[in-house]
Amino acid sequence: MGSLSCLFFIIIILPTITASTILFQGFNWESSKKGGWYNSLLKSIPELSAAGITHVWLPPPSQSVSAEGYLPGKLYDLNSSKYGNQDELKALIKALHDKGIQSVADIVINHRTAAKQDGRGIWCIFEGGTDDARLDWGPSFICGDDVTYSDGKGNPDSGEGYPPAPDIDHVNPQVQQELSDWMNWLKTEIGFNGWRFDFVKGYAPQYTKVYMEKTNPTFAVGENWNTDRQAVRDWVNAAGGGTVTAFDFATKGVLQDAVQGQLSKLKDSNGGPPGLIGIMPGNAVTFIDNHDTGSTQKIWPFPSDKVMEGYAYILTHPGIPSIFYDHFFDWGLKGEISKLTMIRIRNGIKASSTVRILASDPDLYVAAIDDKVIAKIGPRYDVGNLVPKNFRLATSGNDYAVWEKQ
Repeated sequence: MGSLSCLFFIIIILPTITASTILFQGFNWESSKKGGWYNSLLKSIPELSAAGITHVWLPPPSQSVSAEGYLPGKLYDLNSSKYGNQDELKALIKALHDKGIQSVADIVINHRTAAKQDGRGIWCIFEGGTDDARLDWGPSFICGDDVTYSDGKGNPDSGEGYPPAPDIDHVNPQVQQELSDWMNWLKTEIGFNGWRFDFVKGYAPQYTKVYMEKTNPTFAVGENWNTDRQAVRDWVNAAGGGTVTAFDFATKGVLQDAVQGQLSKLKDSNGGPPGLIGIMPGNAVTFIDNHDTGSTQKIWPFPSDKVMEGYAYILTHPGIPSIFYDHFFDWGLKGEISKLTMIRIRNGIKASSTVRILASDPDLYVAAIDDKVIAKIGPRYDVGNLVPKNFRLATSGNDYAVWEKQ
C-alpha cells in the first residue's frame, strides 16, 4: 500500500476505531401515535449531532398488527408503518448519514403475525409484502411446539415461547436465508447500518450468530432481558462475540438500586463494576431506561429524580452508553446530558476503558476512568482527597460531579 493510500486508510478508518460510540434511542412507546415520527425525528438531527451521538436506534419499520411495530407481519412493507412511510424513513437515514450518524434497525424476528387463515381457521399464512414469494410462509415455518398456530411440522422452539404471536422456526434454513435477505435489503435499499435484535431469548443464540454472519452489520445489540451478567456474557459469546453486544440489564438493576442510598453496590467482590461492564465491557450497552422500562409502560423505571446520576455513571464508564429520547428531549435534560457526552468524547472514553473505584460507600461513589476522568455520584458533598489537584471540575448537578485531568 502506497503512502497516500496509507494516509487515506488512517483518515477514514481510525476515527471508526477510536471514536466513543454513543447510542440514542430515537423513539418511545407513544411515538407511533404522534403521526409522522420519521419526519419529526429528522428535525432533531442537528441536536443529536451536537451531542456527539454516533448511532440512532429507530423503531421496527415494517407493517405490524400493533402500532408500535413489535407484532410485524409483512416485513418488506415499510409503507404501512405508523411511524411514516418508506421514503420518509430513507430520507431520515440519509440525513443521519450526512451528519456521520449510523442508523440501527429494530429487528423483530422471533415471532410474526399472519396475513391469512389456513383451512383450519388458524392465522398462520404469512405474506412478505412483495409481488414475489419472499417471506411468504405457511404453518410449517412455525415452531412445531407452538400448538396454537403450528401444524406440528416445524422444529421445536430453540428458545422461550411468545404467546401473542406465532413463534418462527429459526432452525429452518429457508427462514434463516429469507430473513437474512430481508435484513440485507434494509441495508442496501433503505440504508440501515446495524441491528437491535428484539427478544433474543426467543431463539437460540447460534441463530443470532447466523444472522450476524449473513448480514455483517457495523453494530448490533441484543435485548436479553436478564440481570445475571454471566448469563448475558454466555449469550454474547454464543452469538459470536465480536460486533455483537447486549443491553446491560445487570448494570441498570444495580445502578437504580444504588442511587437510592446503596452506592456501595457499585463495586463487586473483585473491586470492579458489578454489571456486564465489569466482565465484558466491550460488548455491553448501558442504559437508564427504554420504551419498555420507562416511557408510558414503566415496567421497570429508573427513579425519576436520580436519572442524571445514572447518566453521570454510564456516560463516564466503560460500555456503550445509550441515551433515551424521553430524557434528552421531553425531560429537559439535553443540556446536562450533552455536557457528559462531550466529556466522554474529549477524553476518549470508550467501551473498553478502565475503571478504578476510589470510593463505594452507601452515600458516595467515586471512580477514575482511564485516569483521565473522575466521576462522583451520591449526596455526600465532601470527597476528601480523592480528586487530585491536577483535575478540574468539568460539570456537576444534583448529587453528581465529573472532573477532567488537566
